[in-house]
Amino acid sequence: MRISGAESQVMEALWRRSPCAAEDIIGEIAEPQGWTEATVKSLLNRLLKKGAVAAEKDGRRFLYRPLVSRQDYVQTESQGLLDRLFDGRLAPLVSHLSQRQALSDEDIAELKRLVEDLDHGR
Repeated sequence: MRISGAESQVMEALWRRSPCAAEDIIGEIAEPQGWTEATVKSLLNRLLKKGAVAAEKDGRRFLYRPLVSRQDYVQTESQGLLDRLFDGRLAPLVSHLSQRQALSDEDIAELKRLVEDLDHGR
């Protein structure tokens, strides 16, 4: 399932706190994004149709909760980026990033730890 950038803003609000009423989501994300109430409700409806969120009736309102975990979303988006731009390979992505922006000593140390952990896990 593909979640757009705008839809991901709604998902982030739900991952932080759910279940959540539309009014709460609107209050949290509409103004900072420059969106209207109708825009947020439209995004919620799109996410409902995609099966990314569920809604339960709570009196006169609906409470929304994510059906997709943030971890699964990040995994899918990360893999999609790697597949589209780097033929599914991680090393060219890291190389590209290191050439475009200076890595801090902390970044380099963390990358070394990750590689060591991968080596020890084999």
